[in-house]
Amino acid sequence: MDRNSRTGAIPRRSRPLGANPRPRTGALLRALLAAGVLSLSAGAARASVLVSIDKSTQRMSVSVDGVPRYHWAVSTGRAGYGTPSGTYRPQRMERTWFSKEYYNSPMPHSIFFHGGYAIHGSYEIHRLGGPASHGCIRLHPANAATLFAVVKQRGMSDTTIVVSGGHR
Repeated sequence: MDRNSRTGAIPRRSRPLGANPRPRTGALLRALLAAGVLSLSAGAARASVLVSIDKSTQRMSVSVDGVPRYHWAVSTGRAGYGTPSGTYRPQRMERTWFSKEYYNSPMPHSIFFHGGYAIHGSYEIHRLGGPASHGCIRLHPANAATLFAVVKQRGMSDTTIVVSGGHR
């Protein structure tokens, strides 16, 4: 009778604890780490939001954890009112805001990213898809509310805003 077949017997380990049963697994993990596919940093477990605005196409795309989630028409700065290009983090968020500089205009679901520049909802939805703002990035109010909720839920520190393209 096999010594492990007795009731209550604990099977003996055939290899010492910590031995790698698949030596190639370590090589695969090292290759994935080197390629940047995997990360062991503390931030890797945290969610990330990438908001990309292309001024030349007047489009915004939003990716969450590297997965494209939303694609929307926007309006950036019209002639004489440029929208700054660059990479930013949100500085503050205001669910309800009114422009102090431009006629007390409503700016629902504002995400300020560079001084007074913000991504926000606009009720001039017929202008979306073309440059129309004083430099802010305008969205349909429903899309602005969605973006605001995503950034609020994931956190401003885990959100990156990239504005590129064109000279507007």
